[in-house]
Amino acid sequence: MRLSEYFLPVLRDNPSEAQIVSHRLMLRAGMIRQSSAGIYSWLPLGLRVLKKVERIVREEQDRAGAQEILMPTIQPAELWRESGRYEDYGKEMLRIRDRHDREMLYGPTNEEQVTEIVRASLRSYRDLPKILYHIQWKFRDEVRPRFGVMRGREFLMKDAYSFDLDAAGAKRSYNKMFAAYLRTFARMGLKAIPMQADPGPIGGDLSHEFIILADAGESDVFFDRRWVETDIPVIEVDHRGGLEPIFQRWTAFYAATDEKHDPARCPVPEKELVTARGLEVGHIFHFGDKYSRPMQALVTRPDGAAVPLQMGSYGIGVSRLPGALIEANHDDAGIIWPESVAPFRVGLINLRPADALCRTAAEDLYGKLLAAGVEVLYDDRDESPGAKFATMDLIGLPDQLVIAPRGVAAGTIEMKHRRTGERRDVSADEVLDQLVAPHPDPLPASGAREGPA
Repeated sequence: MRLSEYFLPVLRDNPSEAQIVSHRLMLRAGMIRQSSAGIYSWLPLGLRVLKKVERIVREEQDRAGAQEILMPTIQPAELWRESGRYEDYGKEMLRIRDRHDREMLYGPTNEEQVTEIVRASLRSYRDLPKILYHIQWKFRDEVRPRFGVMRGREFLMKDAYSFDLDAAGAKRSYNKMFAAYLRTFARMGLKAIPMQADPGPIGGDLSHEFIILADAGESDVFFDRRWVETDIPVIEVDHRGGLEPIFQRWTAFYAATDEKHDPARCPVPEKELVTARGLEVGHIFHFGDKYSRPMQALVTRPDGAAVPLQMGSYGIGVSRLPGALIEANHDDAGIIWPESVAPFRVGLINLRPADALCRTAAEDLYGKLLAAGVEVLYDDRDESPGAKFATMDLIGLPDQLVIAPRGVAAGTIEMKHRRTGERRDVSADEVLDQLVAPHPDPLPASGAREGPA
């Protein structure tokens, strides 16, 4: 994509309404534009990141054996009355009436809707287990929407729902999603610590939030100091094998959200307990028959008895993840995207578009990169070098390639790695070899170990 043709409305100054880094940078980098309080349009650069995040989420759900469906955004109120949640949910739920005066709502979540789908189709233990998921826009009328996409009213969410015959099967489904979430966030370059959590209005007796540590975190979290030195790699998972060891391994060190943390019962000595701010990027719940019993979602056991389905739900804030990623990956100059979610793999900068030799070299390299399948944003604008470098640093593509008269004369291209700031002169052939061959995005060295023993 040529930057001269791309819709990228970058801002030079920090927007006054943005309180946290991710909100400022998403507005400045032309990723989003506010439509109304807590509701945003996703512009081309932001949408590319959103789609990359969505792809990783979808791949890991599919890998775990979950099956994708798509449920409506508008739901009938009677389903929520069946579960008992219609009056209890509060003012966050946007309630509406259609032209026939039927009570409807803009779904904040989908437990009732998916339970209705399943109760009409699953009859026997032979139909189980099942995990269904979708990736869909939702609405919660937050009283004080803030922090950009981190706490908006309209948001894109992946929500999955598991259906099992008994508690043992439900725990296995829970473990599948637990392992899938570890892989999902690790693939994005995020260290998301699974923490004991309060289930809130969803209900249930087993719940974990996946939390990244950030100064802009919404709440306090408490954890064993050993988590500071622990990396969470992209673990190998056999979703058909035994998953309880994975769950036990990654919950071995204490970690809890503020609602769940009880100082009187905390097993970690005070000097080894860390308090920090955390951002939730995922939340998983097991709630048994909380919805299946009142909604009569029943299946027959092998002995012929009809029992309510055992259920769980599993959410990932897809549209909040770009903000969370920026909170974890930025510097004073702008965003630093991990390669797996970057809107483009590389930024190509022609410092002298009016120079025929520079223009020929840049066009040639641009064509070769596209032919090799490399996603490239080519800055062919008639702008100053300083403006071009500032834009590329702001939008945070993993690598920058600079075409300049001196390099063209020497047959080299300057290559800058955005995260480390390393610059070196390479040939066009070397550029292609490095960008076409996949390689891990280097993260800051921490000397951390991989996981609890």
